[in-house]
Amino acid sequence: MTIGTSIFLIAVGAVLKFAVTATVAGISIQTAGVILMLVGVLGLVIGLFMLASQRRQGTREAVYEDRPLYR
Repeated sequence: MTIGTSIFLIAVGAVLKFAVTATVAGISIQTAGVILMLVGVLGLVIGLFMLASQRRQGTREAVYEDRPLYR
């Protein structure tokens, strides 16, 4: 799960928890929001930990390659 996906899950969970007042038979929308927020926070922590460990090891791939500039 990427950092962007984690932030998206946190945002959707917060909307379901705090902004939606509808009721559905058989499911609590507020509980689903809390679960999505927890999954998003967990994914964010794991993603940041993996990013930090890659930077420490120096195994992060280059984002760009040196190429000649053509005009």
